Amino acid sequence: LALSFTRIQGYKEDLPEKKLKKFCMVLLDRRGEPRVKTSAVEGKDCITIAQVLVSTFTELGALQITLELLREIDCNEEAERLGELPARVSDITECSSPEKLSKNLHFVDKHRTALIQRVSTVPSLLDELLDSGVIKQEGYNTVMAQATSQAMMRELYKGPLNACGPSGKDIFYEILVELEPVLISDLRNN
Repeated sequence: LALSFTRIQGYKEDLPEKKLKKFCMVLLDRRGEPRVKTSAVEGKDCITIAQVLVSTFTELGALQITLELLREIDCNEEAERLGELPARVSDITECSSPEKLSKNLHFVDKHRTALIQRVSTVPSLLDELLDSGVIKQEGYNTVMAQATSQAMMRELYKGPLNACGPSGKDIFYEILVELEPVLISDLRNN
């Protein structure tokens, strides 16, 4: 528990106050359950916010939510740094390679950069995500309006995929397995 507090709290102290406020606003606006009460984080210090995250979402869940929210407020570099840290004390002693450091991230988060660069069937992917209810028509339209496949994937990660949570990411992954089997196989093996 203390490690999660330190990781999340220590990380957020690197955020400017303006970004921390934006982080809290996005946290309060997120649609998934469980929800965080405004009074629990508004005007609170980093340690209190970290404690609220861990008590609400569990240690691993707090890390995942923090990563998602950092990406949503365009703190991608910071999210990458945080995502590379081990999630549990046992991971610190067990980690001997960079691959093990991100083992607790969802596959689609762990391979975000490669998926953005290499997915070539974005319109078909979006059709499947829309049909399965992972994204809504508005999100579909916003992503499709982008000029390139890479821009579409970035927008998908930034908006609808960020909001859908782990179950939506599981569906996203399954669709990728169907549409991009060679790419997914390559990412699994690397």
